Amino acid sequence: MNQLINDHLCETRNTLVKEIELLSDRQLNDKPDLKSWSIAQICHHLALVEESSVKAIAWGLKQEDSKQTERKNVQLIVDRTNKMTAPKIVEPAEDLFTVQQIIEMLNDSRKKLTTFLDTIEDKSILAEKSVKHPALGELPLDQWVEQIYLHEQRHIVQIIEIKMCLEVEH
Repeated sequence: MNQLINDHLCETRNTLVKEIELLSDRQLNDKPDLKSWSIAQICHHLALVEESSVKAIAWGLKQEDSKQTERKNVQLIVDRTNKMTAPKIVEPAEDLFTVQQIIEMLNDSRKKLTTFLDTIEDKSILAEKSVKHPALGELPLDQWVEQIYLHEQRHIVQIIEIKMCLEVEH
């Protein structure tokens, strides 16, 4: 992957961890209301999205008939005025989590991503093949990688809002 995307992945993940690492387990699992996810659930969702993105990219690389597709404005993912419903496969569990469990889950999903990307010898292939994304439609595989940190940025804003709602110290 290009260095900029690696930097964004790393920077965004560090920001996310900073937002959650000092929370108590209760704060992590508190919901602002009955319809909303807890911070723990948001983080579980992010780990699930990262893992399913790896699966989608791997599947796309194996497709012989996969073709180059138009590049999308993946920045749109960050816009929270555009409400999206998570596909069932990336819906978080209702379980209670500890901060440590969540951080390990995030570390594990990131390790799976980086390990997988390291197996791709010629990264240029990622721009040449595409797979359908649930929110963005047909998406080049390199933009699947990019959407991981953008999606994470979207949810970091949500986490900050929840913390303010729950009056958690920043």
